[in-house]
Amino acid sequence: MATVRRLIVVVLLGWASVAQADESVWDALREPAGIEVLRHSYAPGTFDPPTARLDDCSTQRNLDEAGRAQATRVGEAFRRNRVTVGDVLSSPRCRCMDTARLAFGKAQAWLVLQGALNDAELRRRQLDEMRRAIAAHRGGAPLVLVTHGSVVTDLTGLNIRMGEFVVLRRGADGAHAVAGRLYVD
Repeated sequence: MATVRRLIVVVLLGWASVAQADESVWDALREPAGIEVLRHSYAPGTFDPPTARLDDCSTQRNLDEAGRAQATRVGEAFRRNRVTVGDVLSSPRCRCMDTARLAFGKAQAWLVLQGALNDAELRRRQLDEMRRAIAAHRGGAPLVLVTHGSVVTDLTGLNIRMGEFVVLRRGADGAHAVAGRLYVD
């Protein structure tokens, strides 16, 4: 019986630490100059076919029903945690634009967030432009960047799941650092 009680205490403490970690992520988003980098919600498959076109969603990999529901839950989590977002910039790929619109009700396409897997020089220039935009965000509601896994990894060094987001917080030195990450299931 004592073993069962210890196990229950360990489980409850684990949940408490997860809740505290989640709360610190939401606290970071409530601070001025917060940045949220969101990987698009669930879209089956891996990459767009080579024939994919930005102007035709039917040629791209898209959110399925689970992905659309997940994006809606992301927005609900933001409202439940009293976080109002500012600008929402998104990769022009339909799965990213749809994630942004379902979660936040708005999206502005920004080609830089599309990434460039096979062009190292373009990838570097895009990353530099993202970093400049993040550095320029000095106050107000969080800036939201909706993008792809490879872009999140390039920007933060983290490998995250579809529908997961990373929060960047401005430090005393003016540079942004990862404050935490959160997956809304």
